[in-house]
Amino acid sequence: MPRPAGNTRLKAARLAAGHNSQQALADAITETASTLGIRGLAVGVRQVRRWESSTPPWPQPDVHRVLTHLLGQSMEDLGFTPPWGSARPQPGRTTGRTVRTSQPGARLTPVPLEGIPAKQPATVGRDFGAVTRAHRHLYWSVAPAVLHPSVLEHTRLGCALLPETANPARQVVAAALAESYLLAGRIEFFDLRQPERASETLLRALQAAGEADDPLLGAAILAHMAFVPGWAGDREAALERMTAARTYARRGTASAEFRAWLDAVEAECETRCGDPHTALRLIHHAEDTLSAGAEHAGPEWMDWFGPARLSAFKGNTQLKAGHLPQARQTLHDVLDRLPPESAKQATVVLGDLAAVEASDGRPEEACRYAIRALDQLALIWYAAGMDRVREVRRTLAPWQNEPCVRDLDDRLYDWGTTVSALQR
Repeated sequence: MPRPAGNTRLKAARLAAGHNSQQALADAITETASTLGIRGLAVGVRQVRRWESSTPPWPQPDVHRVLTHLLGQSMEDLGFTPPWGSARPQPGRTTGRTVRTSQPGARLTPVPLEGIPAKQPATVGRDFGAVTRAHRHLYWSVAPAVLHPSVLEHTRLGCALLPETANPARQVVAAALAESYLLAGRIEFFDLRQPERASETLLRALQAAGEADDPLLGAAILAHMAFVPGWAGDREAALERMTAARTYARRGTASAEFRAWLDAVEAECETRCGDPHTALRLIHHAEDTLSAGAEHAGPEWMDWFGPARLSAFKGNTQLKAGHLPQARQTLHDVLDRLPPESAKQATVVLGDLAAVEASDGRPEEACRYAIRALDQLALIWYAAGMDRVREVRRTLAPWQNEPCVRDLDDRLYDWGTTVSALQR
């Protein structure tokens, strides 16, 4: 499979910012220039096309300013080489060497372009990928604050290996690197509640997926990027990323499970943006997709979704839509079907069950489920699960003097839970 031609870094940054076409970026540059007080600056799609070519010209100073403001990265990280030479050599463009950091104090290593000459053996992709797979399996049992630094160190190794590796092993390394960045971004968003940091990490994942020319990985990363604005209530930005994710999925051999997951992600974003009825339609479509099946198997790395987890999405959506009896039944079924390794998801489901009971005016039952969720969180931390418990506690304010709610408070704010929540 040939590598994609052109400036994949700028393409990845454009998509990550929600500009699904070159014309959209051109329009955004022109509009942003006006906002920044730069008069008379107009960029056309032809210019963007040149920037996304394999030899992108260095933009004029005003355009330089707008691009970095709009996309949130330096020009070199966007794939441009200054005509006067770079103080920071571009990995792979001339020497094939990797630079450890893009700027003083930078946390993430830029994804290198292809370098010469190749130094690594053909087995490097298999060996690097083995560690990526191990991290993926460890995610379900290792505390996120413990696993996250190891995953990031692994991405630094991958960035060092890329310019020293020739195809086809290079594409294997790049794909595994994209998976590692995706895992790091998932931990940052779902486990550590650091959405801005997750956005940056997922952008690196998208760049690596572009180097691997893996459209399904690209689709998965873009869908995860949709969670960030979706959970913040920015429906337009979330749907732009979902449109890009579905476009990439069509380019690959997406399984029924993968397409159903895209529906579930969009449903969650719609729910968070206040439209649970549209979300329910998406969930029903996902159920039909799973029932129909498909000829393609799902990717090995997609271990976060299945029929039980689709039902968990459904239960939460029914809850937000006010369909309490249906939500209660759906969520009970999910608890019975979740595999043992889904302890993190179980905390979310228990939190949703607590919310169902609180909404139904049953504080004792709500507290019982919330305490069960806290029991699970004591074993393995998951910020999304704790968010559910805290949300339930807020809805229990009318019963705050009841013994069951006081018992919940004693547990929610005991020494261990309080310290764990603050340090993670």
